[in-house]
Amino acid sequence: MQYQNKILLLSFITSVVLALIIVPILRKLKVGQIERQEGPKSHLKKQGTPTMGGIIMILVLIAVGAFVYLDYIKDQAETAKSILPLIGVSVGFGFIGFIDDFKKLVLKNTKGLSPKAKMLGLLIVSVIYTIVLINIFNIGTDIYIPFVKTYITLPTWFYMIFAVLVMLAATNAINLTDGIDGLSTSVTTIILTCLTVISILLGVKEVTVVGTILIGACLGFLLFNLNPAKVMMGDTGSLMLGGAIAGISLYLKMPLLLLIIAIIPIVETLSVMIQVAYFKKTGNRVFKMTPIHHHFELSGWKENKIVSVFSLITLIFCIIGLYSI
Repeated sequence: MQYQNKILLLSFITSVVLALIIVPILRKLKVGQIERQEGPKSHLKKQGTPTMGGIIMILVLIAVGAFVYLDYIKDQAETAKSILPLIGVSVGFGFIGFIDDFKKLVLKNTKGLSPKAKMLGLLIVSVIYTIVLINIFNIGTDIYIPFVKTYITLPTWFYMIFAVLVMLAATNAINLTDGIDGLSTSVTTIILTCLTVISILLGVKEVTVVGTILIGACLGFLLFNLNPAKVMMGDTGSLMLGGAIAGISLYLKMPLLLLIIAIIPIVETLSVMIQVAYFKKTGNRVFKMTPIHHHFELSGWKENKIVSVFSLITLIFCIIGLYSI
């Protein structure tokens, strides 16, 4: 545990230092947030806020991950090697987000990656990660059923489809949650903490290490991302964090646990689906605006209140999730 505390502190400090360096660079390069005109009017003042800050968390993961790998490879080679796919899937998803952000914000191509290109990229990373888990790390195709407290083994072909869908759904859900200052970072940090606690209980050291690095990176980034945000994560950060959560849950054989502990990202996603389906059918809206955090904004809630309430809900459901295993 003492080692994990050191890793957490190292990741946090590295994240803060990188933010102090990178945020001014993003501001100088005018890599600023582009707000939708149809979005909440209060968001128009955020126009130009440095974004693509997810680079900070990715660099922390790579740098501290490399440090841990070199430290472990001496006498804990298996753990060191097992860290690599967890870092790889997170960075892989983050890279897809980075390309999208780079095209939109640096090359000034407002459309960024086309939906088909982005989905293809996410699909490729998902398939590679799933194949690596099954064929190289031999983790099996069994998944844990919360509350029932048992494992079921899925056919390999079905598990592959299921795992890919989990990763695509998680990245999309975290991306939708990233709509107001500090929300996605706060909610994701709590979810990652829950998964890391589970890895400690199960003795899965590689997940404990990677989870700890990500928590430290998120906490450092959060100092600059809370309202009023000095930097936003962009797709670079949201896709990276979504990939990390999905990748870790699959590695722990607990993707179904996300139905509990990731309740906020799930509700955010469902609100969009309900809004679109209902509008197409009736021409009316269920919510004032989606994702649902915008509904509460337009209902008079301050951003900090939304972040606090959504984070508290996530914490409660993470506690329920811990009781379910």
